[in-house]
Amino acid sequence: MAATTDREEFVRLTDPYRRELLAHCYRMLGSVDDAEDLVQETYLRAWRAYGGFEGRASLRTWLHRIATNTCLTALEGRVRRPLPAGLGGPSNAPEEPLRAPATDVEWLRPLPDALVDPATVVAARGSLRLALVAALQNLPARQRAVLILRDVLAWRAPEVAALLGTSTAAVKSTLQRARARLDEVAPEEDLVTEPDVARDRELIDRYMAAFEHADMDALLELLQDGVELEMPPHLDWFRGTKDVLRFLGVRVSEPGRVRMLPTGANGQPAVGSYERGADGAYRAHSLQVLDVTGAHVPDLHDAHAAPALGVRGARIARITAFLDPDLFARFGLPKVLPQVRR
Repeated sequence: MAATTDREEFVRLTDPYRRELLAHCYRMLGSVDDAEDLVQETYLRAWRAYGGFEGRASLRTWLHRIATNTCLTALEGRVRRPLPAGLGGPSNAPEEPLRAPATDVEWLRPLPDALVDPATVVAARGSLRLALVAALQNLPARQRAVLILRDVLAWRAPEVAALLGTSTAAVKSTLQRARARLDEVAPEEDLVTEPDVARDRELIDRYMAAFEHADMDALLELLQDGVELEMPPHLDWFRGTKDVLRFLGVRVSEPGRVRMLPTGANGQPAVGSYERGADGAYRAHSLQVLDVTGAHVPDLHDAHAAPALGVRGARIARITAFLDPDLFARFGLPKVLPQVRR
């Protein structure tokens, strides 16, 4: 009976941190599946050690220590999870067929917003953004851990040093190197807009309508000049509105060929894209995550403004289209949509 009571107490006290730990492990690993496995391992380790927990640190800090060490062990000998832009330059042949998928690469995967506590998404949305998580994968595991613990979770240097079994000076040096490397590979944070539910919904609605009506002119209005389009597992990717629209124009040339449903990933707007088959049914094609920038543009409803571009000052800077229908279930999206009756 006592063991049952202890177990119930452990679950009651630790379960509120599960989603936060999932976000932490995802930042470290770049994979939801791996992160969930390691959160489960974290809880198993924590339960086995619970009898010795003396409360010298908070329960939250204790769980993050276990999770971090679990992630560091899992990362030993692993290669980083990239996106296509991290493996080579952009393609210059947007109208040509894509190269065969790179099935030997363990790609970075998107994180469904529904799996993370909304407060975590709001408080640490920058550290969950897809492009930044991709940049974190360029850091060695210990540098990655130090940067996340110090700059995301706001741990003090001595706390990080105690976790890693090193000195405070070593932690500070590691953090400096990690920040320098991240500055080389990370997107510019100041160009990313703050979340705005009404603006994001308007942008998503217009984005979906442009695809569903095969309206490349409407899509152009939503894109930043240097927009990037990536499509893992393909190595090919494109930069600039000209090449991106040439690529999409060849493949989305007929109104009604594509349907879309909105969702959210990594604290960013996202859509599930479906393509019509010969039987008229729409089948899952790609999960598209959008990076939205805050470039200044005139208001859509200002009659005295220049022609409107974007949505309330926002444009799409990057489209990461994961060509993996198996992702749809993760996001609560159906794999097949019924035929539209006319």
